[in-house]
Amino acid sequence: MPDGSPSSHPVESLQGEVTCPVCLDYFTEPVTLECGHNFCRACISQCWEGSDTAASCPQCRETVQRGNLRPNLQLGNMVEIAKWLSLRAAKGAGGDRVCGEHLEALKLFCEEDQTPICVVCDRSRAHRAHTVVPIQEAAQEYKKQTQTERQKIVSEFQQLQQFLEEQERLLLAQLENLDKEIVKIWNENVSKLSAQIFHLSELISEMEGKCQKPTTPPACCNQLFHCVREMLGERGRSREGVLNVTLDPDTAHPNLVLSENWKSVTRGDTRQQLPNTPERFDTKPCVLGCEGFTSGRHCWEVEVGGGGGWAVGVARESVRRKGWISCSPDGGIWAVGWLGDQFWALTSPENPLPRRRIPSRIRVCLDCDQGQVIFIDAGDEAPIFTFPPGSIPGGRIRPWLWVRGTGKYPCQGDQPEAARWEIIHSGVKREQP
Repeated sequence: MPDGSPSSHPVESLQGEVTCPVCLDYFTEPVTLECGHNFCRACISQCWEGSDTAASCPQCRETVQRGNLRPNLQLGNMVEIAKWLSLRAAKGAGGDRVCGEHLEALKLFCEEDQTPICVVCDRSRAHRAHTVVPIQEAAQEYKKQTQTERQKIVSEFQQLQQFLEEQERLLLAQLENLDKEIVKIWNENVSKLSAQIFHLSELISEMEGKCQKPTTPPACCNQLFHCVREMLGERGRSREGVLNVTLDPDTAHPNLVLSENWKSVTRGDTRQQLPNTPERFDTKPCVLGCEGFTSGRHCWEVEVGGGGGWAVGVARESVRRKGWISCSPDGGIWAVGWLGDQFWALTSPENPLPRRRIPSRIRVCLDCDQGQVIFIDAGDEAPIFTFPPGSIPGGRIRPWLWVRGTGKYPCQGDQPEAARWEIIHSGVKREQP
């Protein structure tokens, strides 16, 4: 038989037989008119509603009697059979995507209700006025929209990620600056407190020396000594002797010229013919003090100056003398200096110091027991820099001077051609027993 005949698509043919010509849906309580046509009881009642004339068949227009509506039970059974067959056919063709009401495949999509529907739903009153498209077409459209939304979300996420990374870099930079500021303030406070403690120790030593006279000191003076000792611990101890710190000519670089009393040094233009002993610096223009310290507190002042630069501080007695030298704690040197146009603490790495002027006289305060050294501007008593307690390990420590650049370095006083190392005051020298 040709395509479209009842035997070609028996399920579809059966569906046509059990479909109401009024509502185009499966019969519900089917009834038969005198003309033989079938309708849903509700559909034919609605068609005849409000008419006082004789009723007619909506399909053939034949006049019929209103009271001759006979229930068609067999047609009702056929409706259930047709629904069951349609459900099986739909599952075999398209899986479980079947209309729950009409048991038809969901092949259409209602754009107003945003839901898939079947062909029967499309012809029903609920969707008759709606825009309906094939479900494959709707799927492609939604696929495009999904791809667009995905790209939008990815773009927004990338922008958010970039913003968070920029915020992270900004906050880390602010945190680093804050950390530097905290370290700077801490160093300044340590320098001030250390200088004050050192100064109090000197005052205690001086007062104790005066109290050694035959006259008995007042009770209040003794109480003052006790209170200050409690605050300073073992820092306030009596002085045992004054040191005469001088420069050691055996360590001086050949370009350095020492005065006869070994108290000042000048950078010469030519290299002197001196024996290259193991003690002598041969590359950097440095010189050590003659005295070495292993314990106690020691304080001296150095007149400095010059356009080429200089550095003063302390160094291990075992500091390297030959070849390249690291002028930092890594190399066994703790110092400050004027290098170029900036005042520096010779740390690792070097730390620029906020000084408004070049100090002409620097006080070096070494505390061997605490392992620290303090640098103070002797002109205004302002702290310059402090290598905190524990910075200097054990061993013998000696004064250290570095005259940088070429030519001679002037200082204050009557000797403008000398970079003077002059001991103004020396603290206590105490050796461990």
